[in-house]
Amino acid sequence: MLEVNRPEFSALCIHDSFNKRLRIEDYRGNISSISHYIKREMNKHQLEKAIIKSRYEQVESWLKYGYRLEATIPSYFNGSTAYLMTFYESQERQVHNYYVKENNLLEKVQLLPLKCPETLVLPYKLRKAVKSDAKQLVTLYKTVFTIYPSPLHDLIYVQNILEDGTLFFIIEYEGEIVSAASAEINKVYHNAELTDCATLPSHRSLGLMKHLMVEIERELKKEYVYCVYTIARALSLGMNAAFHQLGYSYSGRLINNCFISKTLENMNIWSKDLSTLKNGL
Repeated sequence: MLEVNRPEFSALCIHDSFNKRLRIEDYRGNISSISHYIKREMNKHQLEKAIIKSRYEQVESWLKYGYRLEATIPSYFNGSTAYLMTFYESQERQVHNYYVKENNLLEKVQLLPLKCPETLVLPYKLRKAVKSDAKQLVTLYKTVFTIYPSPLHDLIYVQNILEDGTLFFIIEYEGEIVSAASAEINKVYHNAELTDCATLPSHRSLGLMKHLMVEIERELKKEYVYCVYTIARALSLGMNAAFHQLGYSYSGRLINNCFISKTLENMNIWSKDLSTLKNGL
């Protein structure tokens, strides 16, 4: 995270060279100046896409500078919606591949009934991940994803995030980690992104990810974090179905957002307000 301070504005930026994008996580000040800064940085670092988390009051201003709305995250800013405004420097990057296929999948998913996971059956065991799990986690992510947007193939990186207290849960089968997920908590705006979701192919269709999500939600509520969201591969029936059935709401699609497996993929946004829940959905 890079804090950029200029006379006209202040912004928190992430230069994501791996995914060839610039993310503006927060900002204040003159939008015209921020827009010029973004264009300069994109040209300087050969980035293809910019993503800005905007407040409602400034959406119209971003539209004037050529940005477009791709998705929202309700309640992101301590109860106020974040509007994900995007800008492209690459013609190819903004092409919406698989538009009909992804919409058909989404329609199919949203017809499914809401459903809480049943009791996790033995010998599967769910627990918090610890630093000594890092090696197995790296093996899991290398098996599931040829390429991943964050460096989960790097043992040192995984050890560090576990040591730093990232909310990470795993499911084991006979001592082997077969499924995992984490939550990145924004302590300023009290929201959390559910991410790093992976299950070994031989253990899918058992609803393991739903068990992980429910456990993470319980932990987040203990921290008084109620806005929860996730970014799911738009062509993944299993992941989109899992979040829909757990009561998450779809709120848009980020085009050619990040590299996963072998190519850039479109990603669906799903979110949930944990403050409205008592038990279950």
